[in-house]
Amino acid sequence: MKTIKVLVAGATGYLGQYLVKELKVRGFWVRVLVRKEAQKDRFDDVDDFFVGQVIDPDSIKGITNNINWVFSSIGITRQKDGLTYMDVDYQGNSNLLKEALQDKVEAFQYISAINGNKLRHLKIFEAKEKFVDELKSSGIRYCVIRPNGFFSDMKDFLAMAKAGRVYLFGDGTLKLNPIHGEDLAKVCVDKMIAGVDEESVGGIDIFTQNELAETALKAWEKPIKISHLPDWTRRFTIWLLRTFTSSKVYGPVEFFLTAMAYDNIANQYGKLRLKDFFKSEVKRMKER
Repeated sequence: MKTIKVLVAGATGYLGQYLVKELKVRGFWVRVLVRKEAQKDRFDDVDDFFVGQVIDPDSIKGITNNINWVFSSIGITRQKDGLTYMDVDYQGNSNLLKEALQDKVEAFQYISAINGNKLRHLKIFEAKEKFVDELKSSGIRYCVIRPNGFFSDMKDFLAMAKAGRVYLFGDGTLKLNPIHGEDLAKVCVDKMIAGVDEESVGGIDIFTQNELAETALKAWEKPIKISHLPDWTRRFTIWLLRTFTSSKVYGPVEFFLTAMAYDNIANQYGKLRLKDFFKSEVKRMKER
């Protein structure tokens, strides 16, 4: 059986680091894209490094030489350093795809997000889904993974809970099932091996927003105090930000506030539980 050689782009991000570890555990040959030489120190067991910037196509020439599969979680949560979502989430991945097509890479996996195809009007998803369209029409074997929120994204609930009260928009009955990066990395590799085209991925536990708030409060050993704000305040906040700030400011807030107005239930995977993650985070914060 031949050794499959993979490129991981976005390896220094939350998911990317777990993905590199999972691929190495399974015996893949792994090349990692880093932006700076100093970032090589973040990895203990990698076969090859490539230093370049996906936003600069000239700097990534040859990045997919002798590569069989590409895994890309390239993207930004907040626009900074003059870079937009279109610069990174779309154009950066498009530059990477062009290299993959030129080198006849067998398969390309891209990490988007749950319901991204239904929320194209949001700045973050506008860029991500433009690339998904390009990937699907490129002719390469593709795999689009649509994760629900990460455990790390749920820290906002912990931050509110620390003060003793969690604020929710609406009645708190909408549901979601966030997933840990370690569990998601396993699914990403499994789906690539299986040749799956597209998959929504969430954690094993489904919570209402009320249950999520309770879990956060219990992690701090606080009384259950949840305040429900009328939904018009959420809509008004989005309008206010869109009207009076740039997409650099409102982009991530728009995404979060819009996502909180929908059920976000993805296919259930993994074994790690949010309550354990919250407990470990609280312990870590107390020890600072």
